[in-house]
Amino acid sequence: MKVLLVNGSPHAEGCVYTALSEIQGQMKKHGIESEIFQIGTAPVRGCIACGGCAKLGKCAFDDDVCNKLVDKMLEADGIVIGSPVYYAGANGALCAVLDRAFYVSQGRFARKPAAAVASCRRGGASATFDRINKYFTISSMPVVSSTYWNEVHGSKPEDVFKDEEGLQTMRALGHNMAWLLGCIAAGRKAGLEPVREKKIYTNFVR
Repeated sequence: MKVLLVNGSPHAEGCVYTALSEIQGQMKKHGIESEIFQIGTAPVRGCIACGGCAKLGKCAFDDDVCNKLVDKMLEADGIVIGSPVYYAGANGALCAVLDRAFYVSQGRFARKPAAAVASCRRGGASATFDRINKYFTISSMPVVSSTYWNEVHGSKPEDVFKDEEGLQTMRALGHNMAWLLGCIAAGRKAGLEPVREKKIYTNFVR
C-alpha cells in the first residue's frame, strides 16, 4: 500500500514538509510506502469550467502540475494534503490545483482515506484545515483524524520541531492512516464494499 503526501507549500523543505515527514516516518513503521509530492513554485491555472476534462479524462490544460498530481492521487491508496496558512486560509496555488484535480477525478478518489494538514505561524489553521477537508467530504473519501486537529506551528522547521504536541498529532495521524488502510483492505478481502447510488443533482433554483 502507498500513501501520497502532497506538499502544498512553495518551500520544498519547510514547515509543511517537516509535518509530512513526521507522518511518513510513522507509516513506514507499519510497512506503508509513501511519497512526498510538492506542487512547486511554477505558475498554476485555476479552473475555467470549460468541461474539457469530461471529454479528455484529464484537465485540458496540461502545462502545469495538475495532471501529474491527479495521476499520482489515482495510483495512491491514501492521500495527505498539507498547506501553509496564508491570510487565514490555504495556499491559493494549492487550492487552484485541487479544484481542478478533484473536478477531473469524477469520483475516482472515492474510498481513498485522506487527511488535511495545516502549518501556521500563529493562527488560521482551522480555516485551512476545513477548506482542504471539504475536497474529501464531497468525494466519498474517509477522513483520517488524529489526537488533535492536524496542525503544526512555527515560521521555520526548527520551530516545528519544538511543537511537541503538533508532532505527536502528526505521528498519531500516520498510525491512524496505516490502521484505516489495513481495515479497508481486510474489508475488501471479506467482500465488503459500500453501496454507491447514481448521483442526483438538485438545483436550488428551478
